[in-house]
Amino acid sequence: MAKRVYQVWKGNNRFIFGGRLVFGPDARSLLITVSLILVPVVIFCVFVARNLLHSFPAYNAGYAILVVSIAFTIYVLVLLLITSTQDPGIVPRASHPPEEEFRFDSSASVEVGGRQTPSLQFPRTKEVLFNGIPVKIKYCDTCMLYRPPRCSHCSICNNCVERFDHHCPWVGQCIGQRNYRYFFLFVSSSTVLCIYVFSVSALYLKILMDKDHFSVWNAMKESPAAVIIMAYCFISLWFVGGLTGFHLYLIGTNQTTYENFRYKADNRLNVYNRGCLSNFLEVLCTRVQPSRNNFRAYVQEVLRSPAPRAREMEADDTTTDPRPKVEDDLEIGGDILKISQRHNFEEVEMEIRDRGSNGPYDVALEAESVFDSDQQVHVDRPEEHRSSWEILSEVLNMSSGAAKSQSNIKKEVRL
Repeated sequence: MAKRVYQVWKGNNRFIFGGRLVFGPDARSLLITVSLILVPVVIFCVFVARNLLHSFPAYNAGYAILVVSIAFTIYVLVLLLITSTQDPGIVPRASHPPEEEFRFDSSASVEVGGRQTPSLQFPRTKEVLFNGIPVKIKYCDTCMLYRPPRCSHCSICNNCVERFDHHCPWVGQCIGQRNYRYFFLFVSSSTVLCIYVFSVSALYLKILMDKDHFSVWNAMKESPAAVIIMAYCFISLWFVGGLTGFHLYLIGTNQTTYENFRYKADNRLNVYNRGCLSNFLEVLCTRVQPSRNNFRAYVQEVLRSPAPRAREMEADDTTTDPRPKVEDDLEIGGDILKISQRHNFEEVEMEIRDRGSNGPYDVALEAESVFDSDQQVHVDRPEEHRSSWEILSEVLNMSSGAAKSQSNIKKEVRL
């Protein structure tokens, strides 16, 4: 049965609902983040907001406080889930390296069979134009592609992500081109929620002080839940509030967290900055691009065609005829056969030189002219390729046998 893309995915992502939702490898941290939001809000609604239901009877403002806190909490959780469960902008992996970028590097050659063979290399970087300015992009060995501008490989998710900002452990997902907007809205909305809960809790303590003429200390003892909520929101506000301010700066200058930490010391020209207003409109108001991955699609096996270099080598191998090599071996064997039957070695040497200059000749005819017509030597042509030394041993054996038979015949004639 054919498998779907998410079932054979090579990254470290986790999928649920048949690949409809995609998480990072640390998705369990999402449960901690949800509990850090829900638990304080529940305590706030039970021990603070409920006691304010009838504190403002003229406009029923007490009910509005409770409704707003619940609705705003749901809004924050929805933003968190959208950030965590969608494709952040993963660049699909290539099935093989880009063949058009092949090049042979003689400086990195390797020795094969006693010869130096140049190794196949990829240029690690190349330049592309962005807004008319050359920008360097790098080759990713894991994904086997050249990363688009502002793209980086996340070591945690093991994916190349477009406009990579950072990997957030609190949401358990990479923050990239497709979910950065929702991440920023989640962080800023969490900041507003902290301010709202802190302010309403402080208002409740003020109401207790005015109603029963309590001091601050007595009001805090009357409602310890409000004090705990205020302390929690104050600490959280330093975290989410500072993060919101930092990302406001990044959006205004059109930077990512990765670029800010990596290239800040280099004082590079930011080619992506188009002005503060245009930068905010780009991040918050442009249409989110569709995902480049269809995780529910069925996997289609693609047979890779051999590289042009490999195809040329295969063509050379198929056009090579092994017969000339065999015929050369037989020719050498014929020469050795004649040498074994002659005693004038100077004449033999001259004839071998003549054979080298005149080209190939018929080995069988030369073999027949060596012996008498009563004695013939049969040379079996091998079906498979054999070396000259194997043929040499056979020829010498046959020549020695022929010499013995001739001596036997002469003895019989004398008798």
